[in-house]
Amino acid sequence: MVSPVEADPLARLLDVPVASATSVGGGSICDARRARLSDGRTIFVKTRASAPAGFFSSEVNGLERLGAARQGAAVPRVLAHDDECLVLEWIATGVPSVQAAERFGRALAATHRHGADRFGSADGDGWIATLPLPGGPWESWPRMWVQGRIEPYLRMARKAGAIDKRSAADVERVIEDIDRLAGPAEPPSMLHGDLWAGNVLWAEDGTNYLIDPAAHGGHRETDLAMLALFGLPHLDRVLAAYHEASPLADGWRERTALHQLHPVLVHAVLFGGSYGAQAGQLARLALRGG
Repeated sequence: MVSPVEADPLARLLDVPVASATSVGGGSICDARRARLSDGRTIFVKTRASAPAGFFSSEVNGLERLGAARQGAAVPRVLAHDDECLVLEWIATGVPSVQAAERFGRALAATHRHGADRFGSADGDGWIATLPLPGGPWESWPRMWVQGRIEPYLRMARKAGAIDKRSAADVERVIEDIDRLAGPAEPPSMLHGDLWAGNVLWAEDGTNYLIDPAAHGGHRETDLAMLALFGLPHLDRVLAAYHEASPLADGWRERTALHQLHPVLVHAVLFGGSYGAQAGQLARLALRGG
């Protein structure tokens, strides 16, 4: 059963008493619970005590921007939020299927096609995990990638001793050569921004939902590269359906390492270990064109 300490803030936020709540896994930053309300509804509740200012409102803004895309990928409905809590509709999960993967590929393409009015975030600075994410804006994707996605996290990784000198130097070489490596210029797409497999829910009705976004205007290859970084069920079918709906520019597979460099640097800052060396490996792959 949910404790009075947990129930009272939720009851005030929703204006409905909480009947019970159980912890659910899936995240290390916030406490997550499945709660049943006295009116019979089941909800998802995410809390973070002493969360930084704007932490949950940034997520809400991202969900709203992603959800605005016509025929785009689904997002859970936001029921309420405050400075330390976010309440979403509960999504019952199912088994990943080929059909759902193909639908997701087409829906993600529609989300990206919805576009953004800038490279960066219209809502200002945001968060990726527990780290600040610069919001820009920038005049082009290469400038955003360098100034807002690579240089800040390379500095953090160096300060934390999370990246060796050779790997850091190779990342610097990619920075210097970004205009050649970036590929054909594209207008800003509306990105999820942190699209690893754990942020894609496979619902029991066959719908895929995007959760925990770091939404912003960016290069669409970034979301696809993030899906490939840690793996996604039926990823080949997702990519095939995406490419059929919104053909990707020549060389996109060879640019995957370039687009994976930012999340790996983030992991180096957060977790250390082998991620710093992996960043160097990705930098060398990017310089060789995949």
